[in-house]
Amino acid sequence: MSAGLVVQTREFDLADDLLAYADPADPRAWLRRGDGIVAVGSDTAHVVRVAAASEPRTAALTRAWDDIRSSARIDDAVRLPGTGLVAFAALVFDEASAADSVLIVPRTVIGRHGGRTWITRILDAGDADGDVHEAAASAAGPAADAVPAPTALGPHWAGTLGPGAQSAQGYQASVRRALAAIADARYGKVVLARDLVGTVPAGSDLRRLVRALSTEYPDTWAFAVDGLIGASPETLVTAQDGVVTARVLAGTTARGADAVTDARAAASLADSPKDNDEHAFAVRSVVASLAPHTAALDAEGGPFILELPNLFHLATDVRARLSDGASALDLAAALHPTAAVAGTPTDAAIAAIRELEPFDRGRYAGPVGWIDAHGNGEWAIALRCAQFDVSGSGSPIPLTAYAGAGIVAGSDPEAELLETRVKFRPIVDALA
Repeated sequence: MSAGLVVQTREFDLADDLLAYADPADPRAWLRRGDGIVAVGSDTAHVVRVAAASEPRTAALTRAWDDIRSSARIDDAVRLPGTGLVAFAALVFDEASAADSVLIVPRTVIGRHGGRTWITRILDAGDADGDVHEAAASAAGPAADAVPAPTALGPHWAGTLGPGAQSAQGYQASVRRALAAIADARYGKVVLARDLVGTVPAGSDLRRLVRALSTEYPDTWAFAVDGLIGASPETLVTAQDGVVTARVLAGTTARGADAVTDARAAASLADSPKDNDEHAFAVRSVVASLAPHTAALDAEGGPFILELPNLFHLATDVRARLSDGASALDLAAALHPTAAVAGTPTDAAIAAIRELEPFDRGRYAGPVGWIDAHGNGEWAIALRCAQFDVSGSGSPIPLTAYAGAGIVAGSDPEAELLETRVKFRPIVDALA
């Protein structure tokens, strides 16, 4: 590792589905409407795992990434989002979690953006022999035998899901306890989640799940990093060439069964004082976190109604210009946890989540995304997701899925339980 990495990106024609290049057992992918990046196969140049420690795990990953990128020799002839040296990452929601935050640098990445495709090879300097350099160095693109062969997605499979540590009745009881604390002014909002647990058959091609989510929910970020697979509608932060954007979602309702009830549901959400208050909490949280790192910050014009196949969200887009050189990982760390997934005030909300949820969230509702050597990157909040245990073999693969709802004054326990059921639908349907 002291010798650094040699990174080469070249454009080439690709007609295949990006997912055809990912590892069936442990895909690493970041996709939206057919664009994005995937790690080819299972090989990695570096994997950095950070467990609970005295310093924040994001700070440890940032330091590790700085070491990796500063010693890398990068030859990027394409210069699009996701080219050059990139790493996939998934971070825990709570620093007290027993789960690891992880940063993964793949050996080979294939990507697509705006109709252009490329391949990136990432090698240890000592292993970068002349044959590999020559294959990737041509301005016309890599040699045909330098492009890995795609593999067809495996057979369809179905998973099983059942109650987890938090039952439906237990969830409503937790909501009532939170409402009592809100009435006592201990906090203004807390986001409470519940879990479902299950398995998928041994040998399942997990790319099938990524494909189902990205197809059914094309406007979300479909992601797969270290067994964390989902489709998030919420962009935590995007940084590209000094421009910073974020999308804040808070306030939710299920869609109607027909055009009339659908329109009525959207209008009710737009006019709901409870949902608008919850949304305002979340927007203020994002603006306050971005302000020290940005200039010309704009969060006007919201909220608007964001339509997804199964529900409506109140949404506000935030845009700013980077003013201090912070990376996308730095910004993700500054923003997390937002009021949309934790509550407010943050410290009190996190304490309440630890008290009221009978499980460790792990990476659920934490930042997930990618970063490049220039600090650019795209990060979402890990929602509508499940964590798979991809470490074993020869037996059914365990998984835990999560969904949550924001609790504020005026929340109804039964309605909040229904909201979690609606939010479980993407992962439940895809697993079926």
